Parts: sequence; C-alpha cells; structure tokens
Amino acid sequence: MAGSDPHGSFEDIRDEVDGNPMMKLFSYATPYWLPLIVGFISTMINRGARLFPALMIAAAIDLVITSSGSGESLLATVGLIPGQPVPESQTGERLSLLYYLGALTVAAYVIQSITHFASRYFFQTTAQRIQHDLRLDTYDHMQRLSLDFFNNHQTGGMMAILNSDVNRLEEFFNNELRQITEAVLIFALVGGYMLYTAPMLGAAVLLPVPIIALITAKFIIWIEPKYKRIRELVARLNTRLANNLGGAAIVKSFDRYDVENQRVGKQSEGYRDEQISAITVRKAFFASLRLIVGAMFVAILIVGGRDAITAGGLTAGTFAVFFMYLRELDGPMTRIGKTANNYQKAKSSAERVFGILAYEADIRSPRDGDAPDSLEGTVEFEHVDFSYTDDGDRILDDVDLEVEAGETVGFAGTSGSGKSTLLKLPTRFYDVDSGAVSIDGTDVREYSLQTLRDRIGVVEQDPYMFSGTIRENIAYGDDELFRTVLQADAEPPSDVEHRIREAAKAAGAHRFITDLPEGYDTMVGERGVKLSGGQRQRVSIARTVLNDPDIIVLDEATSDVDTETESLIQRNLDELTEDRTAFVIAHRLSTIQDADRIVVMEDGEVIETGSHDQLIEEERGTYADLWESQTGTEEEQELVEADD
Repeated sequence: MAGSDPHGSFEDIRDEVDGNPMMKLFSYATPYWLPLIVGFISTMINRGARLFPALMIAAAIDLVITSSGSGESLLATVGLIPGQPVPESQTGERLSLLYYLGALTVAAYVIQSITHFASRYFFQTTAQRIQHDLRLDTYDHMQRLSLDFFNNHQTGGMMAILNSDVNRLEEFFNNELRQITEAVLIFALVGGYMLYTAPMLGAAVLLPVPIIALITAKFIIWIEPKYKRIRELVARLNTRLANNLGGAAIVKSFDRYDVENQRVGKQSEGYRDEQISAITVRKAFFASLRLIVGAMFVAILIVGGRDAITAGGLTAGTFAVFFMYLRELDGPMTRIGKTANNYQKAKSSAERVFGILAYEADIRSPRDGDAPDSLEGTVEFEHVDFSYTDDGDRILDDVDLEVEAGETVGFAGTSGSGKSTLLKLPTRFYDVDSGAVSIDGTDVREYSLQTLRDRIGVVEQDPYMFSGTIRENIAYGDDELFRTVLQADAEPPSDVEHRIREAAKAAGAHRFITDLPEGYDTMVGERGVKLSGGQRQRVSIARTVLNDPDIIVLDEATSDVDTETESLIQRNLDELTEDRTAFVIAHRLSTIQDADRIVVMEDGEVIETGSHDQLIEEERGTYADLWESQTGTEEEQELVEADD
C-alpha cells in the first residue's frame, strides 16, 4: 500500500498501476464500440474523399487543359475517367468532361462534409461519455477509500486528478485517437498512390518515414520524465493554492500576504521551469520534423520536375498532385510528433487516475457482511491498541471497556488523551491494531460498512457544512429526505419539512434559523462560513437526529455554543438518547455530569470510570481535579460579569 504524500503530488499513487495505464483507458471505450466503429469508418471515408479533388484537378489538367494524359492514371485504370485526353479541337467534349470532373468533385466534397460531421460527432460524444464514466468511477472510488488516504493526500491534488487529469484523458481520446487514425490513413493512401504512379519518386518521398519513427521514439524517452514531473508540480501548486485560499482569513489576520505570495511563487517557478524545459525539447523535435518534410518537398521538386521534363516522365497533372499530396503528408508527419507528445502527457495523467482506481481501501466491507435493520447498542472495546501509522506513537493502549445498550457514557480527559480516536473505531473509520471492537457481540469488522455508518450517528466538534441551504444540510441526514429536498423546486412537501424542523428543534437550532432573513433557505456558504461555530454544531446535531441512529457519538458537539443553548440542546439530547447508546465527549464537564457513566482517559488509557458523584466524592482523581478547575473558573467568570 502506498504511503503518505504530504505535498499532494500523488507520486506514491503511480506505483499502484499494474500494466500500461493507457490500455486501461481504452477499456473504458468497450461499451461504446458501435459509435466508435461508425466514427472510424467515417474517418476513413472522409480521408479518401479529401484526397479525391486533387485527382480531379490532375485529370482536368492532363485530359482537358493540356491534353497530355495517358491511360496509366489510377482513375482511368478503375474506369472512373477516360484513359485518353480529349483532342483540343473537340471543345464541347472537353467542356462536358470538365463538367463531369466538377460533378465528381462536388460529390467528393458532399461526402467529405457528411463524414467530417459523423467522424467528429461520434468520436467527441464518445470521448465525453468516457470522461463522464471515468470521472464518476474515480470520484466514487476515492470517496470509498479509508480516512488514511485523505489524511495522507491533499485536497488540491485530488481535485487536479478529478478535473485536469480526467479532462486530459478525454482530450487524448477525442483528438489524438482520431487524428492518428487520419494520419495513418493518409500515409497509406498517399504513399500507395505515389508508389503506384511513380515508384522511384514515391520511394524517395517515403524514405524519411523510418527516420521520423526513430526520432519520435527518442522524443518519447526524453519527454516522459518531464511530463511526470509537470503533473506532480501541478498537483503541488493546486494544493498550495487550495490551502491558501481556504485559509484566507488566517492569512489576512496575520498579514502574511508576502510570505504566501513567495510560497506560491516558488511552486509556480518550479512548474514554469519544468514547462520551459519540456517546451525546449518539444519544439526541437517538431523543428526536426519540419526539416525532414522540407527535404521531401525538395526531392519532389527536383526528381519529379526532372521526370516531368524528361520525355515519358510525369504528366503536369500528376506532378501537381504530388505537390498537393506532399502538403497532405505535412500534417500527419507533424501529427505523429504531436501525438507522441500528447501521449506522454496523457500517460502521466492516466498513471494518477488509474493509480487511484487501483488503490485499495484499508477498510472494506466483508463479503456478505452482517446488515441488521437495527442495533441494540451494546459496545465493547476489548484490549484495544491503536496508532495512526505503523511506526507512529501508540494513541490507544490496552483499552478495555464495555457499554450497555441504551447507556449514556461521557468521556473526559485532556486534549490528546485518545477520546476522539477511540470513538472512531465503532464506525470503522479506523481499525484496531490489536484487540477488537464489537457491537451486540459481533466484531465490527464483520458488519457491512453501510450498516455501521447508517446506525451510528456522529457529530464532530468542527462539523462540515456543504455549500447550499440550511434545509439541505439538515436533510442530508436522511437519504430519502435529502433526495426529495434536492428535487423540490421550492419548499419540499409538508411532511418532509415537518421532519426537518422537528430535528432542528431537537438540536436547539430552530429558533436561530427562523430568525435569519431567509430561514431554512439561508445559504450557509462554502464549508458553512456564513454560520457561527455554534450554529454549525446545532445544524450538524439536527442532521444526525434526522438520521435516527441506534448509537450516537457527540464529539464535543456543544463546545461552541453558549450556556443557554447548551442547556437547551442537553434537554433535547436527553430525550434523543433515551433509547439509544450515547457516547459524549465533552470539554465542559457540566455537559456529561448527568451521564450514566463517565470514562476518564489519559495517554490513551482508561484511568477512571464511574458516575459524576463517584468520581468527585470517592475517586478524588483526575476527573475531580478537572471539575474543580472548571467550576472555579466559571465562578470567577460569573463574579467578573457581576462586577461589570
């Protein structure tokens, strides 16, 4: 399994790909084989129709204008045009032949126009479908990865993969696949025509093709590491920008504009320098191709011109066609180079995209995992050890604790004592290093992940709000309700709205929501920035209430609310937790003083358990010291407020 990548470049992800990642891209085209076949056929017909008018011009020159043609021409051989020129004295016949050639040319342009549309349409629409499938698969797989993945990789890098990398693969499939097909067809058709019409001259023109292939192979070797480095630097730059924009308030409060500008500048300079290096190699490669094409042009001019002058050599029309077709070869020759260049860019992106898809989650649902409709709520921690990394400090050390169904257990202890980490284990956000966590007598590793996440509700200290309305953020707690709210043009059905408002009331959020100018339609902003910390906590509690879990975890869920609101929430939570198992982590010990039991932790170990009164009056240990410290501070604060 890949390790941490703090810079967000996802270098570690590349190693997850088995085989050539570009072959995996083509596997996404399999469901769309029919439109692709139509696209390929249209491209072939289009290329042939595009070359046809030049032959008509040659025929007009040789058979009508100069009367110098012969029966050896390709079109005459297949019977499409006369084998001999029309004598100059037969003006009517010459005009009729000219009109006939014109009609054939018009037909060629009509066919070219139709097949041009079909080719572009089928390739581009298929590329868009592949892009859609690939982005959704990558996003879905990324969402299902363990929290370790998100802890070790930056959001900016993930966004770069889902956007720029997936888009680059779509562009490659849409443009390069079609254009390299066109290039191969033009080489085959033009080369075949030249070899058929003038074997020696055709061979001279096509001789540089192996040289081009060799240069292209060298170019691919030169450019590959540069494009890998560029993709890494793009991810790092995106990560730096995402961090700075997300922390705009901190940058402003500390006036760190210059420092952050320098850090962004350093990342951007690295990207700039690597791009300049790649541009240098790329342009030198294309200049070499241009030189080879120029040599081919000179070869036709000299060798073809000599044959045209020599009796029995090329006709004027054929000589003109050779020049026209050389122009047609110009594009494919440079296209080979561009495709090689874009192939390396796409391969670099494919390594990251398919690296994500090959990345296996540390925590997965077992095959045929237990999926009961509800949980009774008995939770047992059996000699649990845990650390976040293999070589990191132990966060939990031999934790042994049993919680009965319906019991409310408060957790107290200093910051870093392991309280929050312990309560991430029943949901399997993380798995134990040793020991076991069981619910209703069954190891949590035997449950379906979906069941655990559905039946255990979690409210965190700093809850995440999605950009949208307050109503949408609360409704997120119930899948069916959330879909109904999203589909509603205005206010949702009354029964849906009633459930949302009841959840808000239970969380002590209804009053502040209705005091807002737009009420439940208030937009919360990105990550809920338009709400205070306490308001976000109450909305998060309402969201969890709506989910109706069998087990509820409140991780300092009332830390940012005032005393009055905390009391309101506490009264409602007493009702909420009446028939549920509840774990309550509290900074304010007054929040958990009425819990059935209080667990005190320190350095990853359980050091005290008991009711509030037992811990105060009998144990006289860490909890009593914390209680005395807090109540003393609160009394001093009340005296200060009274003096004011």
